[in-house]
Amino acid sequence: MSRFGAPQLVIANAGVSVGTHGDDPRDIAKLRRLLEVNVIGLAATLAAFAPAMRAARNGTLCGIASVAGMRGIPGAGAYSASKAAAATWLEALRVELRGSGVAVVTICPGYIDTPMTRVNRYRMPFLLSAPECARRMARAIAAGRRLAVIPWQMAIAGRILRLLPVPLYDRLFARAGRKPRDLAI
Repeated sequence: MSRFGAPQLVIANAGVSVGTHGDDPRDIAKLRRLLEVNVIGLAATLAAFAPAMRAARNGTLCGIASVAGMRGIPGAGAYSASKAAAATWLEALRVELRGSGVAVVTICPGYIDTPMTRVNRYRMPFLLSAPECARRMARAIAAGRRLAVIPWQMAIAGRILRLLPVPLYDRLFARAGRKPRDLAI
């Protein structure tokens, strides 16, 4: 930054995932790892550039959260929690930087065809290729969106899931497919 100045755009796309069970003490280490990468990694990346961008009164900080952060997904509780925390962190950062000239964009993708999702043994609605998702993310950033759920159909699905009464959500998702568990991290 001393040589080239503040960047125009920083994208924090930290993300790891692994199947977890909230009732297994061995999965606490997985939770810790996912929080470290998916939340702390994202926050540290953006914080490293925010002061220079604020001083320049220009630029965009973008963080990648996930639709999975909208509800606690059984078998992926640690991932859901980490992405919910990332989205909340980004929301607070956006408000903190309001009026500074620095925009903050939160992107919540649904399923993207990557090695991380290829292990899933359940249906993944609205699955996007990585290049197509990247194009949609770039359009959302260029448009100055504060929050973008990609694809848009997942925004509707996420809102419906948020509106479901807790007993109904519990009943519907009790038998949902689970991400495979690997006891090693």
